[in-house]
Amino acid sequence: MTPTTSPRYSSIFGLTLIVLLAGCSTLPRDGPSGRAVERGATSAEVQGAYQIVDLDYAASEIIKAAPAPFLGSLTGAATEGGGNLIGPGDELAISIFEPSGALFGGGSTLGTVRGANQQITGLPVDTSGTVSVPYAGQVQVAGLTTAQAGAAIRRALSGRVGNPQVVVAVAENRFNTVNVLGDVRQPGRAPLRTNSDRILDIIAERGGTARPVEDVTVAIQRNGQTFTAPLSAVSTDFNENVRLVRGDQINLIYSPRRFRTFGALGAVSDQAMEPGTTTLAGALSRVGGLDTNSANARSVLVFRFERPEVARALGVTQPPTARGVPVVYRLNLEDAAGFFTAGNFIVQPEDILYVPRSGSAELGKFFTLIQTLTRVVYDVSVTSALNVN
Repeated sequence: MTPTTSPRYSSIFGLTLIVLLAGCSTLPRDGPSGRAVERGATSAEVQGAYQIVDLDYAASEIIKAAPAPFLGSLTGAATEGGGNLIGPGDELAISIFEPSGALFGGGSTLGTVRGANQQITGLPVDTSGTVSVPYAGQVQVAGLTTAQAGAAIRRALSGRVGNPQVVVAVAENRFNTVNVLGDVRQPGRAPLRTNSDRILDIIAERGGTARPVEDVTVAIQRNGQTFTAPLSAVSTDFNENVRLVRGDQINLIYSPRRFRTFGALGAVSDQAMEPGTTTLAGALSRVGGLDTNSANARSVLVFRFERPEVARALGVTQPPTARGVPVVYRLNLEDAAGFFTAGNFIVQPEDILYVPRSGSAELGKFFTLIQTLTRVVYDVSVTSALNVN
């Protein structure tokens, strides 16, 4: 028996349509439609939550002309350095040349001068800052350069050795060191040397980092203060490559840059940015491009909190928020020129890339839902009729 349309069936179906058509929010969506994005934007008549900027090559050039300044600086930690001073824990190598040879014995020759040359290695500087030198006793050397320490030992030998010549070198540097922590291949203590006491010297000493320099922040902690700057800036700006002092703590902080994609794209994902710059064309290709069956290629959107100076240069009048000026860049990829723009527009960290579905795709989703609901209501009607009978 073929079931006929009953009043119950009609009422259920009619109620379903009323609920369905009461608002677009009842439709399953990946995000707002292109029209919904336009309705939420600032216009001549109404102040919206953001402003839409139609993206072309000229606009992408304006944005590129104002590269984002890096946040933070290490220049506040700049110092003349002090990595050549002797301190407790160091091991010294001392050479003493005695021209007369009376104390150390003869037989040595230095150039054309005969005398005695005494070499002493592995002499530790104790906690009081002194070193024990034969025939000179305890000599205070902490806080001195090697040249100053040589002069101090020479004075201590005065009266025992005739006109001694003393050369001091640090054989093992354990006092003038800094600690390197964080995202570095070999975290630990690193020595400061006269010609190797800048931040990049020390990072290299510990093997560097395996991360892209754009994703690493360098922090220097000193005397209760912290100075930070991106490693990309430290490695390109000489003024940021500051000298370090004993006791500094260096921390390399890995903070990956990311952008996110939603809507009618090949993938909805949270993407880590590659080293260097990422263009919009590159970002789209990484997620498989646009969904050819449903994407609205005329409305490729980039949601961004733009810097106020860039927004002004683009003629944006949207009021800024604490994070920046909310802007939605809109690119038309149905126009061939849009691909040149996509290859010139630089994606920034925290950008959201979104492509709404086309109108025809939304209509197709609507009719699919109607067919599904119609079938459900039909099945309910048939079951009800069977139960009654």
